[in-house]
Amino acid sequence: MALRIDTVAPGSQAEGLGLGPGDELLSVDGNAINDALDYQFYTDSPGFHLTARVGGAERSWEVARRPGEEFGCSFSTYLGDKKHSCANRCIFCFIDQLPPGMRRSLYFKDDDERLSFLFGNYITLTNMHDHEIDRIIRMHISPINISVHTTNPELRSKMLANRRGGETLGYLRRLVEAGIAVNCQLVLCRGVNDGDELRRTLSDLLEMAPMVQSIAAVPCGITAYRQGLYPQQPYDAASSAEVIDIMEAFGDKAKAAHGSRIVYPSDEWYLCAGRPIPPAAFYEDYAQLENGVGMWRLYEDSFLAELARPHAVYSAKKMDVVTGTMAAPLITAMMAELHRQYPMIEVTVHPIENRFFGGNVGVAGLVTAADIIAQCTGRLDSGVLGVPEVMLRSERDMFLDSVTVDELAARLGVRVEILPADGGKEARALLRSGLHIARRKRPQKEVSHE
Repeated sequence: MALRIDTVAPGSQAEGLGLGPGDELLSVDGNAINDALDYQFYTDSPGFHLTARVGGAERSWEVARRPGEEFGCSFSTYLGDKKHSCANRCIFCFIDQLPPGMRRSLYFKDDDERLSFLFGNYITLTNMHDHEIDRIIRMHISPINISVHTTNPELRSKMLANRRGGETLGYLRRLVEAGIAVNCQLVLCRGVNDGDELRRTLSDLLEMAPMVQSIAAVPCGITAYRQGLYPQQPYDAASSAEVIDIMEAFGDKAKAAHGSRIVYPSDEWYLCAGRPIPPAAFYEDYAQLENGVGMWRLYEDSFLAELARPHAVYSAKKMDVVTGTMAAPLITAMMAELHRQYPMIEVTVHPIENRFFGGNVGVAGLVTAADIIAQCTGRLDSGVLGVPEVMLRSERDMFLDSVTVDELAARLGVRVEILPADGGKEARALLRSGLHIARRKRPQKEVSHE
């Protein structure tokens, strides 16, 4: 294998050696260079032996690196090659449930260990082999995020629809024994990997603690587009409560044994079961926030903490805000508290039912512009619509259904404000106006984060 150079920085050491676009890096100190991760790891050294193919001929150099400077090579992608795609056909895969006609990139299933390291993506290990596990250990890439789902080999193979699903569980133990920290994700399917299977999985994973440093369980997402797929039954209040009881019991054991809960149910379980979200101490360092574990608690606490700070407000503000049905009770309560303390600020919350995906989808991050337009036309009185940034792609300009923020604003005849996902930052954004009036203190008996 080799890594083809796309560009070379002017004045860099790479240019000084005569390297240019189209040349190929072959090895550093005898280690093959297959992608950008190899390149970054092996060239991050005071000195190294480099072999490359220049103009079709193989050449070698002894390189003494300049302190603090990049060597100077760039590649056609940030990985140096294509993303590794998923080799599974999981019975719960959300991408398989997407409606047709969306952006092509949304249908790509990645399962790339490098994205786990760089961006926190979860991987199943099923498209990896010994040499790739060896590289993680050699480079000590830690932590690695792994979609485990179950530690029952036969069941895992069935859930991933991949015969390697069970055998690659051995890689998890190899990583842990080599000192690689692991965060684990369990997507639970009702009647499949919950109940006693969940107890088995948690028992097996906690045997590898504390290198297995966190375990989160989330319910299978179900859309209206499951034709021909494995039949899934949504969780209800009783079955969600059963999951919570199992997860909390194992979390209590882990806390006693290791000083950390390690095991966390996502917020959806508590909302579906009708149980209060635990206090902040339960979530410790919020290790699984991206899986929706403690997101509700962190948002509420940070929003209220910001309201408790003094704010000078200089004019009245009226605004409409959209959110998903799951977060609607929380957002509505926070906007009511904002108005109680600062009466000149009025925010009307519009819970958006997800008709685009259907099923049990209620998170704000999957709300589309089409649903906002359909459900908000003629109902926005303020002329300003607040849209949570989680509804948009990373560039903050487009929804999942490819409608841009500007197009949404034009269709609804409003000005759109993009609101931060962080509760404290959102509170600050909403408080950037209004004639200053002394904040009304919250009655002590109302102070409850339960």
